[in-house]
Amino acid sequence: MEGAFAASPSMALKRMSPFQSKEASPPPRSPAFTTKRGYDVLRYPALNKGLAFTLEERQQLNISGLLPPCFLSQEVQVLRVLTNFERQTSDLDRYILLMGLQDRNEKLFYKVLTSDIERFMPIVYTPTVGLACQQYGITFRRPRGLFITPHDRGHVETLFKSWPEAVIKAIVVTDGERILGLGDLGCYGMGIPVGKLALYTACGGLKPQECLPVMLDVGTDNETLLKDPLYIGLRHKRIRGQAYDDLLDEFMQAVTSRYGRNCLIQFEDFANANAFRLLNKYRNLYCTFNDDIQGTASVALAGLLAALRITNNKLSDHTILFQGAGEAALGIANLIVMSMEKEGIAKEEAIKKIWMVDSKGLIVKGRASLTTEKQRFAHQHEEMKNLEDIVNKIKPTALIGVAAIGGAFTKNIIMAMASFNKRPIIFALSNPTSKAECSAEDCYHLTEGRGIFASGSPFKKVTLPDGRTFFPGQGNNAYVFPGVALAVVSCGIKHISEDVFLTTAEVICQQVSKKHLEEGRLYPPLASIQEVSLKIAVKIVEEAYSKNTATFYPEPENKEAFIRSQIYSTDYESFLTDSYTWPKEAMKIQTGKL
Repeated sequence: MEGAFAASPSMALKRMSPFQSKEASPPPRSPAFTTKRGYDVLRYPALNKGLAFTLEERQQLNISGLLPPCFLSQEVQVLRVLTNFERQTSDLDRYILLMGLQDRNEKLFYKVLTSDIERFMPIVYTPTVGLACQQYGITFRRPRGLFITPHDRGHVETLFKSWPEAVIKAIVVTDGERILGLGDLGCYGMGIPVGKLALYTACGGLKPQECLPVMLDVGTDNETLLKDPLYIGLRHKRIRGQAYDDLLDEFMQAVTSRYGRNCLIQFEDFANANAFRLLNKYRNLYCTFNDDIQGTASVALAGLLAALRITNNKLSDHTILFQGAGEAALGIANLIVMSMEKEGIAKEEAIKKIWMVDSKGLIVKGRASLTTEKQRFAHQHEEMKNLEDIVNKIKPTALIGVAAIGGAFTKNIIMAMASFNKRPIIFALSNPTSKAECSAEDCYHLTEGRGIFASGSPFKKVTLPDGRTFFPGQGNNAYVFPGVALAVVSCGIKHISEDVFLTTAEVICQQVSKKHLEEGRLYPPLASIQEVSLKIAVKIVEEAYSKNTATFYPEPENKEAFIRSQIYSTDYESFLTDSYTWPKEAMKIQTGKL
């Protein structure tokens, strides 16, 4: 047989496009490409097609005897996965099933995810990913991503060189200190970057081989984990101070040294003490954003803008009270101020319309130990601690929960909101579901259907005694970060401004129809999230070129077509067609370099 991927030399020459470089053609015949090389193809998820390999492909890859003599199309393989999915008895088991598929067959994994994103997102992302992180010692099967520790100081860049992909365009990094509303999960927090990047591809179309999850394991202060024999991270208290900062600095420098200044670095689930200062430290030096601060802000603002179409007034007409004053609350509040300024009111007036409650009560001027970020929203008022009393005193038109205190919005609080608002806005945004401030059912029933509700975790539809049915809107960050990432990597944005997230919120709001609003939805259905991500990316790219923040030239005339051309395809490619572009992975396997 001539070569591993061509039936004859003439076929190989025929397949080579005049626009391809010599590196794009199949490698020359090599006796080293034996059955072992074909076996490696089956073990490499980016190339493996399982029983979908055709007879000719099996013969040319020397894998005929390594597979059962059955041929299944990708559609039948999806059906097979769905059958197994339904047989699982818990969401955690379903998570393990899907992650195992991702490790074996990447194309099939994303084909399954995109076949019904509304069904599978709660498994690979919130709320199930929170449980998966808590149980990561049990669910861990195969290393996915890089684990960087303080012991790697001085040679972090070497770790990136050990990663098999030379081209990385997006990284999601966490140190595991504040995973969702669950707190410090240390190394177990790796489930979050893995899940986020799965949605980068499923919702935004980024190529999975160009995405890299990273865990900065600096220890954990979680005593339960330190005593857990199954814990897979460093068994000591978290390092802090200069040693921590030095590791972060080296990490950021290593990323740009290895992958370039255009590599997107998304910070995820860092504790409040680090989240803001790291964002402020790096935002003008690197291509980076913090999803908990900026992504959450964008999706929450999108929900508020959609709610305005129900209340029929402006954002600056509202008084907004936050239960929580951490990175999510402050991020949302700052973006709300930007949106109000865009309506035409002064920044100082916008700030006065926002109130916050933290663990010590209402944030007011003169209260001790307020951070710089909190001081911005401290107003002249008496100190108060009880949330119900605060609600009755401030009389907000919108109540937003982001403190991860399950049930914080009690029956009395919800009824109070309904008593002084015709259409009270109540957002229970904390994750996972157990941390939600109230349920959709409580909100709709206690407000007699007048409440405008959104949540961070998914809730089922609610039917009231009068027959009206509401479909709660899920303020999921997945509406934001895939589209933002797609835009950033498509046009080479080097620094991500707050305007990007304001634009994103406005685009998401525009995708909510009148019918959606009547059903109680403040967000477009998750089933349309790929198109939403595309529209976000197109708008951001248009603004980037108009503001000269894009770095990839020439500027594409048709930006939507340009972005669509870069989106990852979940369909199998044939190794034998004339139009086939020989994958770098296949060439590496053939030459024994993978």
